[in-house]
Amino acid sequence: MQALFVVLKHVELVNKLIHTLAEAGVHGGTIIDSTGMARALAEYEDLPFFGMLRRIVQDEGEKESSKTMFFVLEDEKVESVKEAIHKVVGNLNKPNSGIIFAVPVTFVEGLGEKK
Repeated sequence: MQALFVVLKHVELVNKLIHTLAEAGVHGGTIIDSTGMARALAEYEDLPFFGMLRRIVQDEGEKESSKTMFFVLEDEKVESVKEAIHKVVGNLNKPNSGIIFAVPVTFVEGLGEKK
């Protein structure tokens, strides 16, 4: 099993993404509001570097929020879920689009009984 994480900068795509994921067989997960580190650092007033970072972040139009979604998946489902994410979000290598990654899950409880 793997925990697949999606940090989505384009929050307007969340509804379309969860519908596409449901069609791909994902029926449970968690979605939380999140903020990028650059945005959080830009709020510091006491160091000149962070003032410069604030201007860069504002100039690049970075959104204040993002959505972080995570799902526990069977190993064989990870590739099809990645494809579903790419179908909605597009190329994640573009700046300010988001990130996906997966980490191994050594155990899980609370997903219900296997049939």
